[in-house]
Amino acid sequence: MLFLVAALLLFGAVLGTVAHAPFTFTLVAAVLIAAWLGIFALRERHARRTH
Repeated sequence: MLFLVAALLLFGAVLGTVAHAPFTFTLVAAVLIAAWLGIFALRERHARRTH
């Protein structure tokens, strides 16, 4: 239960920060994070196939 409360507090802080940021900054950050996650997923998939 404490973990859930902490997660919701952190989630609220992140959403509050994004709500006050300019839309273009939020969009660029989202694209960068999505690209980073995509590259990470591809590297992990490739690493599992080679071993």
